Amino acid sequence: MNTRMRRAAVAVAAGAMAISLAACGSADEAGDSDSTKSSAKKGDDIKVGLLLPENQTARYEKFDRPLIEKKIGELTNGKGEVVYANAKQDASQQAQQVESMITNKVDVIILDAVDAAAIKSSVQKAKDANIPVVAYDRLAQGPIDAYTSFDNETVGKTQGEALLEALGDKAKDGQIVMMNGSSTDPNAAQFKAGAHSVLDGKVNVGKEYDTKEWKPENANANMEGAISAIGKDKIIGVYSANDGMAGGIITALKAAGLDDVPVTGQDAELAGVQRIVTGEQYMSVYKPYAPEADAAAEMAVALAQGKALDSVAKDKVDSPTNKGIPAVLVGVTSLTQDNINDTVVKDGVYTVAEICTAKYKAACEKIGLE
Repeated sequence: MNTRMRRAAVAVAAGAMAISLAACGSADEAGDSDSTKSSAKKGDDIKVGLLLPENQTARYEKFDRPLIEKKIGELTNGKGEVVYANAKQDASQQAQQVESMITNKVDVIILDAVDAAAIKSSVQKAKDANIPVVAYDRLAQGPIDAYTSFDNETVGKTQGEALLEALGDKAKDGQIVMMNGSSTDPNAAQFKAGAHSVLDGKVNVGKEYDTKEWKPENANANMEGAISAIGKDKIIGVYSANDGMAGGIITALKAAGLDDVPVTGQDAELAGVQRIVTGEQYMSVYKPYAPEADAAAEMAVALAQGKALDSVAKDKVDSPTNKGIPAVLVGVTSLTQDNINDTVVKDGVYTVAEICTAKYKAACEKIGLE
């Protein structure tokens, strides 16, 4: 199923995942997904708990939440209720939110974990209360019933390929800095593994960080430390695992007088896209949130209604605690100046007017984005 990486859209590369795809698995292995059998059959009048991890990254409130709510409404003829909570990057608060969902007697929970390991006991509590859990975007531990995300190693490979392309024949003329995501996020480890699989042996890594809580200010501080340790004249590129951190990194680079260092990103945040337009950021990974959100909603509604997931989840994945979890894995695209129109604009994520405000108008015109 694997495909070679290209700057255009990539298909799901199942074999590349750090969370290994299980070729087969019994019903007992499949994340205890037999909750579809034990839960009472329900119609459209269901209650869905939606737990998202934080609100610093623009995607969760702008895309994930409204897309999931919309799809659940469509699937339940407007009768389904979504009970929403955001953990604001606090794992303890998210555990309390799961407790609240159980008390509130939701029929199913869609969970994007702050800390995939720490949430394990909460997932078990939901299971004990006969409430199925769909892991969203991050593969939480515990008896998860279903999972949807992007092919995370492919994301890292896409970023690494783009950075090598930007560096060209100068890839070993200096050192790069790697700014990975939070160590509590299993996706971050997969992004890092994918990036290393492409970059190792082709670049010299001067400094590498696992950035606490994905915060731009932490990435900024790390980058300042890297510049001091390596020397600004030796830094030729930066692997940044997402756009938010890229913003903090670029601020540090500018303060050091470095304005031509290629920086990667992820999530196609508006600010990231605008930095790509100006050339401050080389690329981002565009992840189409609608297919991911739709898959989560479809699996959640099916589980709440006691239906099988076969028609929705075509893959299976393994977590550190469970095997054969039904999954939907979505492909990604390398977003550069060359394909802004064909990706985020075409898909209606942003309009040209939203991207090309007065501050960016000249830069937009220069790359033909009008």
